[in-house]
Amino acid sequence: MTDWTATTRRSLLKTGAAGAAIIAAPGLVRAQAPVVKLGILQPVTGALAQDGEYGRLGAQLAIDEINKAGGIKSLGGAMIEMVFGDARSNPEAGTQEVEKMHAEGVSAIVGGFASPICLAASQAASRYDIAYAVDVGVSDQIVSRGLKNTFRFGPGFGAVTRAAIENLVKLNDAAGKPAKTVVLVHEDGLFGTGLAKLMNDRLSALGFQILETIPHPTPARDMSNVALRIRALNPDLVIPSSYYGEFVLLARTMQQQRIRPKGIYAVLNGAASNFRFVKEFPDAANNVMDCNHWADPRKPKTAELRRQVEAMGRFWLYNVPLNYSSVRLVADAVERAGSRDRIKIIEAMAASTFADHIMPYGTTKFENGQNTAAAPVNTQVQNGDIKVIFPDTFADAKPVFPVTG
Repeated sequence: MTDWTATTRRSLLKTGAAGAAIIAAPGLVRAQAPVVKLGILQPVTGALAQDGEYGRLGAQLAIDEINKAGGIKSLGGAMIEMVFGDARSNPEAGTQEVEKMHAEGVSAIVGGFASPICLAASQAASRYDIAYAVDVGVSDQIVSRGLKNTFRFGPGFGAVTRAAIENLVKLNDAAGKPAKTVVLVHEDGLFGTGLAKLMNDRLSALGFQILETIPHPTPARDMSNVALRIRALNPDLVIPSSYYGEFVLLARTMQQQRIRPKGIYAVLNGAASNFRFVKEFPDAANNVMDCNHWADPRKPKTAELRRQVEAMGRFWLYNVPLNYSSVRLVADAVERAGSRDRIKIIEAMAASTFADHIMPYGTTKFENGQNTAAAPVNTQVQNGDIKVIFPDTFADAKPVFPVTG
């Protein structure tokens, strides 16, 4: 055997082996489909950093799951690539991040968390026809501006307030109407001020006496004056609508000063449905009620995702399932659009009938950008756990009201 022959034979053997490997794995010779870039906007620095971090976590878990299952199949198995933007807890930074995402070629954006950030960011995204899926922002103004690109998966504060009041009346009637007087406490921004006005009007019409409405700034480092005012007014109910830090301060101060109303009935509160608050301050948290976003406890995927999050040493906050579901909603729209084209994705979002989520909603139906199937639930902290107490179809516990002792 000559050297040439030996060399050629070895080359052929190598070529043949490589060819066999290629035939066995045809995906290797196909070009990988270009990624679908998805903007995830959250405030991960500043006063809202905790919520933003958990929103990012929920989005990342959904993206990982979609990619592991083969990506966007109508686009040849395209992987979803997160383009993350830190809104730094203010709307100006949120707008700047949208500009960067546009320059990077995102097909859609999810997130924002706070209403002012969602308002500004979705407006900026509309200039480039980028579909914008609001995760948490509850101001009804977000979906009343006629923007074709803006969609809210969860309920707005109008719907949440209606549900909160209906359930409060049921709760009070079932207990023999022990609550007659109310103090409202709210953050002084867009969501808290709007929500307090709705609560004030509707509760007054139902015969509750509103003793006082107390606004506070975000961030606030001391809630002692608010607690002292509540003590002086001695209401049957305290209804707070605040972000995490401020409500924790208020609840701890009320507990330390032994201010004990018949119930703390929060609405869209940042801490009342938050396992960090429950674990770190169990006595202050016990029996606090909330009307808020929460995952459907009946769905097996809810328990699976919760186990996954807690195995990472993280708390189970509503931001996780809401952002997980919002990303899956947008991915479903991209799948049906079969395109990275922004206009086609907006059209697919508007026609969405998405049901593969873990929130207590039905199949999505958007009217003027609002998912009409979205609804809140009422929760209550009971002995170190967070239970659903309303509506009955989702409840896994009975309410404790009035609170005594």
